[in-house]
Amino acid sequence: MKGRGGVKKIVFKLGSLKFDKNGLIPAIIQDYKNNEVLMLAYMNKESVRRTLKLGKTCFWSRSRKEYWVKGMTSGHFQFVKSIAYDCDLDTLLIRVRQVGKACHTGMRSCFYRKIK
Repeated sequence: MKGRGGVKKIVFKLGSLKFDKNGLIPAIIQDYKNNEVLMLAYMNKESVRRTLKLGKTCFWSRSRKEYWVKGMTSGHFQFVKSIAYDCDLDTLLIRVRQVGKACHTGMRSCFYRKIK
C-alpha cells in the first residue's frame, strides 16, 4: 500500500517484535527535542499496549515483577511522541517529552556518569 508521496505505508503488528526468552524487549527512552538518551527500561507486550493506550511510558519491572508508569510516584512523566523499532525488531526507541527528571537519582538522564 502506498502512502503520501509514494512512500510505502507500513502496518505495525505488535506480534512482529522480537521479545527475549523472558518476554521482554529493551526500550531506549530519548528526549524528542534534543535527542538526549534519558534511560533504558524493559517492556513486555502488555506494557507496550499500555504505553500506546496511555500515551505515557509504561514498563515491566524485572525486580518487582510489576508494571510501572514512569512518573506515577515521582510526577516525572514521559509523554510519548513517537515509537520506533530497530531493523532486527528487538529494540524500541521511544521519543518522549520528559517532565522533570528521568533518573531515580534525581538526574535528568540515567546516563550522567562517564567512563571517558
